[in-house]
Amino acid sequence: MVVQTRGRHKESPLKPPGAQQPPPQAAGAPQPGASPRSGRGLQPKQPGRQPSCGAGAMRKGGAGRKGAKSEPQKPSRPLAQRVREMLGLGQEGSLREWRRGLQVFIEEKGAFIMRADSKIWFTFILAAFAGVLHWCHITTLFENDRHFSHLSTLEREMAFRTEMGLYYSYFKTIVEAPSFWNGMWMIMNDKLTEYPLLINTLKRFNLYPEVVLASWYRIYTGIMDFIGLQTKTCWTVNRGEGLSPVESCEGLGDPASFYVAVIFLLNGVMMSLFFIYGTYLSGSRLGGLVTVSCYFFNHGECTRVMWTPPLRESFSYPFLVLQMLLLTYILRTPNINRGSLIALCVSNVFFMLPWQFAQFVLLTQIASLFAVYVVGYIDSLKLQKILCAHMASLALCFILMFGNSMLLTSYYAASLAVIWGILEWSPKLLKRSRREVSLWAIEGFAWLFGTVTLKYLTSRIFGVADDAHISNLLKSKLIGYKDFDTLMYTCAAEFDFMEKETPIRYTKTLLLPVVLVVFGVIIMKAIKYIVWVLSQKDLCEREDHFNHGELVYHALQLLAYTVLGILIMRLKLFLTPHLCIMASLVCSKQLFGWLFGKIQPKTLVFAILAIMAIEGSVNLQNQWNIMGEFSNLPQEELLEWIKSSTRQDAVFAGAMPTMASVKLSALRPIVNHPHYEDAGLRARTKIVYSMYSRKPAKEVKKELLKLGVNYYILEESWCIRRTKPGCSMPEIWDVEEPANAGKIPLCNLMSKDPRPYFNTVFQNSIYRVLTVTRE
Repeated sequence: MVVQTRGRHKESPLKPPGAQQPPPQAAGAPQPGASPRSGRGLQPKQPGRQPSCGAGAMRKGGAGRKGAKSEPQKPSRPLAQRVREMLGLGQEGSLREWRRGLQVFIEEKGAFIMRADSKIWFTFILAAFAGVLHWCHITTLFENDRHFSHLSTLEREMAFRTEMGLYYSYFKTIVEAPSFWNGMWMIMNDKLTEYPLLINTLKRFNLYPEVVLASWYRIYTGIMDFIGLQTKTCWTVNRGEGLSPVESCEGLGDPASFYVAVIFLLNGVMMSLFFIYGTYLSGSRLGGLVTVSCYFFNHGECTRVMWTPPLRESFSYPFLVLQMLLLTYILRTPNINRGSLIALCVSNVFFMLPWQFAQFVLLTQIASLFAVYVVGYIDSLKLQKILCAHMASLALCFILMFGNSMLLTSYYAASLAVIWGILEWSPKLLKRSRREVSLWAIEGFAWLFGTVTLKYLTSRIFGVADDAHISNLLKSKLIGYKDFDTLMYTCAAEFDFMEKETPIRYTKTLLLPVVLVVFGVIIMKAIKYIVWVLSQKDLCEREDHFNHGELVYHALQLLAYTVLGILIMRLKLFLTPHLCIMASLVCSKQLFGWLFGKIQPKTLVFAILAIMAIEGSVNLQNQWNIMGEFSNLPQEELLEWIKSSTRQDAVFAGAMPTMASVKLSALRPIVNHPHYEDAGLRARTKIVYSMYSRKPAKEVKKELLKLGVNYYILEESWCIRRTKPGCSMPEIWDVEEPANAGKIPLCNLMSKDPRPYFNTVFQNSIYRVLTVTRE
């Protein structure tokens, strides 16, 4: 390890701390061809039995069975002699000649394969270039914003605020444990996170990314130490302004640097997948170029990985891109092989394991696929195979999450079961003589009613209420319902409705107009196809019309993502990338073949990209201009005081973001944390946040003592902080306890004089630490 001295500040001018934070974020290829798909209830064509359909029918012909007589069969030779002759080892053959012949054969075949696959390899090279470009982009933005390479270990941990710090703390636990398995035991028998409860955090918090990364880190450092190679370089950084110097380490041997580097590498691979996805969906590498360009031009609307690397979506979303690419291949392929379904199942698992919200995204996917089936774009057998892959992945996640009942009682699981039941019973209960529209309505209503009913019943049977806040959140969006938990969500900017400026930003980069044109063409062709279905025309006539279920699925999925993005701004991270994927279809011959006969596709695409680049380059330049340096001296003072002045078993309570930092950096037990998806944790947080209500101090103290709290970290700014009208903590409590409205908030009283129920033991410009007095 090399120790040197360097200044902290970069050569480039930095913005003052007040301006350093980024703007808040919501968070040849194979040609597709026109693969025939039979509608629901239609039998696929059998080889040799194709029906005659006008000019397209197969003609009978050929030489028949008559021809020249064959020569009399020669006597069979011994097997050994035939093998020698086949291998060139006869009387005049030799092993050397056989090897030479084999080498020539392999070279000729290899050259043929390379010529045949040259377009595919070129596509992969372009995809790799796009991935490297994105990796460099997000790495640069992160470093520019935080000056992360110059931060001390404590500062890097403080930079992981709120739930980011909570997730990283478990990576740190495994890395610093005596052994990997000892670290696993510690996170599976955790008493620090929700004191005094003993919980399996691997079951509760979707921590498999931290487990995998911690194992990789230990393997990497172990190999490097064995070889004797240096994995990090440490510096003494002079911070100036009368602050003490700190040690800062660079290199993959530093845990935080390794953790962030792997996340950025994964999201670089994601961009490669986007290029392949756009290329395959559109049938042209120009489509991949359009997808990647749209992503970069709207980068701030597509992702927030460069600002918040440890969030669950950073690990999970790349696997959703892979999953949707595989699903597109399955929908487009007439005959599904087992390998495709296994790959779909595995990508589902990798998508669901890191993120508790993944099940809601997959619910929209299943609903879209069911709609595609209902109108006859895919048959029931193909949909059943896809459902099998989803069910298998759900079962695997249930096992790997140690029986997390939230998975089995989700809308996603209920929807899978209901759709399977419809596929099994619909042909038996619903007469096919009925009109198609009636069948569609019945099946659609059966799915909706069955999913809601089954979800309700399973939740009651298993006694699960952890996801009840999701229903309340939807109620608050639709009918204005309010309670403490929903306001904790909706008062945060990322859970508010989509900003009005977002569609304007989409329009300025030409993303929205292009996608609207693509979407309109798909809908027009789909409606035309459905009209033919309803007209009961001949099978061949129906198959001659637009029969691309994968494109209809993408259009329906876009509608689902649009609804999610409008209701919850954070979820536009699904909408915007999908808009980029849909934009690739501007290069599709299936949609715009009539136009490409009049204008060259390259001319059209590059004209569109040139217009997009006008505003897109401005957006990129704005990102590159973000310069900052992380610094949080008040919290640093707080954490240093906790580590030096409190017992190792002292229990803390306070605001959720601060509690994550206390657990991560001070390693003290806490009673609440930012992972708000558990019903018990929401109840605990409500007790802790009663310090910001208008309740009597004696009542609040009594509830805190029941939780075993020794110290309460009061942040005076929370008394007055207000993101929008009705969203200060006292106002939120007024909704919960209208009888106390008008009284002075308890936090204001505690800021002046917390006695006799509490005593102040530490105070700075932001934080005040109160001890809970024992009687």
